[in-house]
Amino acid sequence: MNAEASSYVVRDMAPARLPPVTAFGPWRWLKQNLLQDATSITLTIGGLGFIALLVPSLWRFLVSDAVWHGGPSACASAKGACWVFIAQKLPFLTYGAYPEAQRWRVDVVVGSGFALIIWLASPRLPRRNLAAALFFVVFPVVALILLHGAPALGLETIDTSLWGGIFVTLLLGLAGIVFALPLGTALALGRRSNLPLIRLTATIFIETVRGVPFITVLFLANFMLPLFVPAAWEPDRLLRPMIGTALFGAAYMAEVVRGGLQALPRGQIEAARALGLSSWSALRRVVLPQALTIVIPGIVNSFIGLFKDTTLVSIVGIFDFLGAAEAARADPKWQGPSIATTGYVFAALFYFCCCYAMSRWSHGLERRLQHGPEA
Repeated sequence: MNAEASSYVVRDMAPARLPPVTAFGPWRWLKQNLLQDATSITLTIGGLGFIALLVPSLWRFLVSDAVWHGGPSACASAKGACWVFIAQKLPFLTYGAYPEAQRWRVDVVVGSGFALIIWLASPRLPRRNLAAALFFVVFPVVALILLHGAPALGLETIDTSLWGGIFVTLLLGLAGIVFALPLGTALALGRRSNLPLIRLTATIFIETVRGVPFITVLFLANFMLPLFVPAAWEPDRLLRPMIGTALFGAAYMAEVVRGGLQALPRGQIEAARALGLSSWSALRRVVLPQALTIVIPGIVNSFIGLFKDTTLVSIVGIFDFLGAAEAARADPKWQGPSIATTGYVFAALFYFCCCYAMSRWSHGLERRLQHGPEA
């Protein structure tokens, strides 16, 4: 080795350094999140003061002054929540007017649906491809047969006018979410298409649906959709708002997915084509997985908004959870100053639990995919 080459040889090792601090104690967390500067300290103190004023009143209404036992007379002059009203009306709030002897069919559908969702959402469980096939192909057919009935199989036919309550809300939300993502992805790809007719059609649909309120879409689906099909093919009264919900969600989902497609570096597509992948293979194996991963928060946010928007279907005559709560509080046997408030509080807790579960799942998915914050 000559002198010129030897001048580039490292002779001294770099001094050892401590690893970066990744664990945070309680005080460090408080300092970084709540006490970082004067503004943070002011907001923290104001928030604690607001909580101190709010929590005692809520505790009195929801717990200490609440009515937990008894009957309608116990709530006639109650100052707190009437939880006995919720307990006695819970079957009606859950199933609506669905025949009591047949409610096991709803339990089977809801239970199997949640089991399949947990299977799909858990990365540690095996055979998730099988779970996807069961959920998207087999489950809708089986659920329709069980809920609506099939005399040939010994299942009594239950008209959709008797469906109601929580299970209808879950059904509408799930149907909207399941169909909004693939339809929205197709619309996003159509809006980026090089074919003018496809691009124009997708753009007109997205901008038209996004430019009107959701209730308008529901009215159009409920009253105008039957005009475009033969009388023999007229959609069921419950299917119409399902279609409207799916189309409305798809229009918003299309813009979320389009944002992910635009955020993806073009080098990814060029690298896929350089490896010999066809346009379809590159889209399916390279482009869409990365684009959808980027916009996970936006996708889940759209899901949450769509699920909450299903409360509007009661305006077009669908007996959802909120409609069941309204009907339950109108019972003349249950008259009290806190009956209506208790029903709305229970509805708020239900929607909060569902939306919070979706939010936490999205955070967990982000961490697993190493996108987004760690907390």
